[in-house]
Amino acid sequence: MQVLVVGAGAVGLAIARTAALRGHDVIVAEATGGIGNGVSSRNSEVVHAGIYYPTASLRARHCVRGRRMLYEFCTSHGVAFNKCGKLIVATDQAELAKVETLLAQGQTNGVEGLEIIGGNAARALEPELACIGALSSPESGIIDSHGYMLALWGELEDRGGSIAFETPVERMSRASSQWHVQFGGRDAGTAAFDAVVNSAGLGAQALARRIEGYGADKVPPLILAKGNYFAFAGRPVFSRLIYPTPVDGGLGVHVTLDLAGRMRFGPDVEWIDHESYTVDPRRADSFYARIRGYWPGLPDSALVPDYCGIRPKLTGPGEKPADFMIVGEGEHGMPRLINLFGIESPGLTSSLSLAEEVVGYLEA
Repeated sequence: MQVLVVGAGAVGLAIARTAALRGHDVIVAEATGGIGNGVSSRNSEVVHAGIYYPTASLRARHCVRGRRMLYEFCTSHGVAFNKCGKLIVATDQAELAKVETLLAQGQTNGVEGLEIIGGNAARALEPELACIGALSSPESGIIDSHGYMLALWGELEDRGGSIAFETPVERMSRASSQWHVQFGGRDAGTAAFDAVVNSAGLGAQALARRIEGYGADKVPPLILAKGNYFAFAGRPVFSRLIYPTPVDGGLGVHVTLDLAGRMRFGPDVEWIDHESYTVDPRRADSFYARIRGYWPGLPDSALVPDYCGIRPKLTGPGEKPADFMIVGEGEHGMPRLINLFGIESPGLTSSLSLAEEVVGYLEA
C-alpha cells in the first residue's frame, strides 16, 4: 500500500515509521524544511504517565500504553531520556482533595507506582518545596524529543520511506480507488496514493477543508492556546518535575527540566486568535505568583523569557477538554483517509501507540 503521511512531527513520523515497518511504501509530506518544526518542537519534552485523562478516553489509553512503548523505544534506539519522576503538589486542603482525585483517576487509567505522600516526605525529596502533600508519579520523565524524531526518521528511511520537505499539500481528491494529491513547493505536482493520514498539527483543519467532497461539518474548530515558558537564571533547585494542581486549559505552571538539568517554568495558558511565537516578558508577573505558591524561595528577577508553543485545541476557555480525534471512514465515508485533530498533550508520549491504531485503521 502506498501511504502518504502529511506532517513530520512526532506523531506523523511515528505513523510513517510504523507503516514502513509493516511493509508499506511511505512518503511524508512536510511543508517546512525540517522535522518537528511545529507543535513537536515547542513543548516541555515531558513523558506523561497518564494520570489526568478521563477513563477510557483515547488520551488515557494512548498515553499509558504509549509511555511504556516510548521508554522501550528510547532504550533500544539510544535516545536520551530521564525517568526523573514527578510530584503534583497541594498547598491547601482544596488542592489536596484534587490530588486525591488525580490519584484515583491515574489508578483507574492503569498508571503504575502512584502514591500520595505528606508534606514532610515531599520536602525530604525536594527541600525547596512548600506543600502539605503531593502525588508522586515515578513513571513520569523527560525525553530528547528531537533525538526521538531523528530515530523515527532513520527507521523510516531504513525501510525505504522518505520525507519530502517544503512540500505543502494544496488539495486532495478521490478517484479510481486512489487519493490524488496536488503538492506545492519547489517540486510541485500531483501523485496518487492508496491511503492518506492527515497529521498536520495546527494545519490539520485547513488541510481537511482542502479535501474534495469532505464535509465541512466533519472539520472541528481549531482553538489556539499559547503556552509560554520562562527559563530560570540560576542553578536548578529541583531534581524532579514539579506540577501544581491543573488549571483551566492546562496542567498549571510547572517546573520542567531538560536533560542537561536546566530548569524552566511553564507553560501557562494564553488563548489567542492567530499564531504568534513571541513571549511577552510581562507575563512573568503572573508566573512569580503561581510558582511561589509551591516554591516561596523563587528570587526576584530570576525568570527570563524562553520560548512558547501553541496547542491545537478543540475546545476553548471554560469548556471540558476534548479528547484526541481520530477520524476515519466510519465518520466521514472516505476510504483509507485518517484525519487527526486536537493532538496536543500528551501527543508526544502517545505517539507510538497512536501510530499503531492509525495504521491498523488503514489496513482494515
